[in-house]
Amino acid sequence: MKTSSDAIVKDLVLVGGGHSHVIVLKKFAMNPLPGVRLTVIARDVHTPYSGMLPGYVAGHYDFDEVHIDLRPLCQFAGARLYNDTAVKIDTQAKRVICHGRPAVPYDVLSINIGSTPSFNDIAGAADYTTPVKPINNFIDRWDSLVARVLNSPGQHRIGVVGAGAGGMELLLAAQHRLGNLLAERGQSADGLEFHLISRSDRILPDFGQAVGRRFERRLRARGVHVHDHAEATEVAPGRLSVTGGKTIALDEILWVTAASAPSWLADSGLDVDDAGFIQVRDTLQSTSHDDIFAAGDIAAVVNHPRPKAGVFAVRQGPPLNDNLRRVLLSQPARPFSPQENFLVLITTGDKNAVAAKWGWTAEGRWVWRWKDWIDRRFMRKFNELPEMAKEATAALNPGLADKATLSDISAIAMRCGGCGAKVGADVLNRALSELEPVPNEDVLIGLHSPDDAAVVQIPEGKVAVHTVDYFRAFIDDAYVFGQVAANHALSDIFAMGAEAQSALAIATVPFGLEAKVEASLREMMTGAMEVLNDAGATLVGGHTSEGPELALGFSVNGLADRDTILRKGGMAPGDVLILTKPLGTGTLFAADMQQKAKGRWIENALKSMVQSNRLAAQCLFSHGASACTDVTGFGLLGHAVEMTKASNVDVEFDMAALPIMDGALDTVRLGILSSLQPANVRLRRAIRNMAAARENERYPLLFDPQTSGGLLASIQPEAAAACLQELHDLGYEHAAIVGRVHEETDHLEPITLVA
Repeated sequence: MKTSSDAIVKDLVLVGGGHSHVIVLKKFAMNPLPGVRLTVIARDVHTPYSGMLPGYVAGHYDFDEVHIDLRPLCQFAGARLYNDTAVKIDTQAKRVICHGRPAVPYDVLSINIGSTPSFNDIAGAADYTTPVKPINNFIDRWDSLVARVLNSPGQHRIGVVGAGAGGMELLLAAQHRLGNLLAERGQSADGLEFHLISRSDRILPDFGQAVGRRFERRLRARGVHVHDHAEATEVAPGRLSVTGGKTIALDEILWVTAASAPSWLADSGLDVDDAGFIQVRDTLQSTSHDDIFAAGDIAAVVNHPRPKAGVFAVRQGPPLNDNLRRVLLSQPARPFSPQENFLVLITTGDKNAVAAKWGWTAEGRWVWRWKDWIDRRFMRKFNELPEMAKEATAALNPGLADKATLSDISAIAMRCGGCGAKVGADVLNRALSELEPVPNEDVLIGLHSPDDAAVVQIPEGKVAVHTVDYFRAFIDDAYVFGQVAANHALSDIFAMGAEAQSALAIATVPFGLEAKVEASLREMMTGAMEVLNDAGATLVGGHTSEGPELALGFSVNGLADRDTILRKGGMAPGDVLILTKPLGTGTLFAADMQQKAKGRWIENALKSMVQSNRLAAQCLFSHGASACTDVTGFGLLGHAVEMTKASNVDVEFDMAALPIMDGALDTVRLGILSSLQPANVRLRRAIRNMAAARENERYPLLFDPQTSGGLLASIQPEAAAACLQELHDLGYEHAAIVGRVHEETDHLEPITLVA
């Protein structure tokens, strides 16, 4: 997480991680604007490069080679990355409405979300075809198609609807890849049948005759069935109907037709063209809203209509960046003119390609190598980042303070300490007014009462269980951070077999204009409130102050029966040990801070961290768990040592059985460990068979500090299988039996590790 001492003055929000936006991110990283908070809202954390998709399908590239990882790029740019989907823009309140998180406010907004193939209301097309866009969805479905072909020998009739450059490349790449995979298995490719469906009278209708002839020869040589003057009219399982009443029998249909746009753009009140694309001026500003920009496929430049091609999105990146900066600095945007002609490089699936420009054409392996060099050079700009962004200077960046009003500057320039550091009453009241704590009859005086403290009664026959946790943010998404912080604090309650009753919050939000502070506080507390309410913990109050970075903690109160409290000291010889979540958050987020963690690793880790331990605790309790703890800062080994000391037993861990988060072993191999790791490693004296254990690559993860980690519990072996199955059914898919409990020995080391 990249921190800054600059007060937040304006919000620039980028919706989508398309080609234009990754250029903007790179340029902001190298030359940031002080006072601007940059936020990216993207459905996928890995943004595909369309120019290399056919190469991926053909098997020439792997996943990471054809994707730009948005997470390290956003880290490099100091941008917040929100992994979500925009569904509407509230242009009056200037907020982006998202599918699964609070609305995101903006001062300036840019949209670069690409396009999707148009089904043109063709019956069955949406249900029975595989559209090429969104590309990430296509990749998943392509992998499934490959598996079906390989695992079901026999005839497979594959059709591609759309005979433009995209459809041509996709068909030839698919044919090449599937043929090679079948050959590797010793199977014949004779059962593969490919069809290209074109509604035009020829293939590649947007290109010259010379290009078309080259591909016609290639299609004939490869035995591809070409259907021209064949506009799709209906799709049903196993068949495609086209104009003239003709029906083509097909088992798989890939849809690569003209592009379309989502309806929410028009529903938001933006000017759009007949196909739904955002109409923009030469400055890339919306014709209806000066504070909204659009680029790439989703934009329709009114004065310069161009095909939907990635080359134009790339070329729009620099002028988009310049104009976003100018508008943020209250300067007029500048128009630009896209190029008239561009180099066309169309691949043929087998590391050959055709080049065309100004009526000139050429083909061969050298053209493919040329394209490969161009594509790899482009990708290196975003996937091979410097260690640290160049620091901006006041001379190069006059900053927004020069453009802010005097009251704006005075509001953020000098910050008080003590009680003067509290968030203002109006800001606090507005941010908290939308929060609705779960009703609780035990709460006599709570969050929305004007009294100095909350009053909560303890029901008869219950004892109170208290815990507190507080830490600074390790991600830039305040909403998700709020969810993680609440889950982390609640886990202590659940680990003791208690039910959560109430919570007090301790929050710190970064300096900024009142509206920015309010937005950060609202996002963070909305995420936390969702988790608290789900757990039945009523938020009854707290304390909020300003500080240099986001931080959040909770003092949580729970209730338990005195005789059924689950403690660390109940392990018995013969018990097995169950761990409910995988290990690895410490090393992964240490790597994330260094921009060396892949976005999918971090997103998977966050999914684990926002998963509550409540249901897991109930499951363990119902199956007779004898001892339990949550695995957090001291790591698995540290918390296990606490349990052995309290129980007077030894334990044995099966290193091979430890569940590990995706990417954690990769970051450990890079030598990237949490700053708390050295302190945890001092507990290695508790390990028996140390020399052999250190040879195991999972060994460092024994000491890896976990944030919102899982539960470690002991349970009788006869109950373990049923307990584990129920945990999996509840969504704890990585829960595993990781060890056994033994009689205490005379050795000083209570922990034994086995390979």
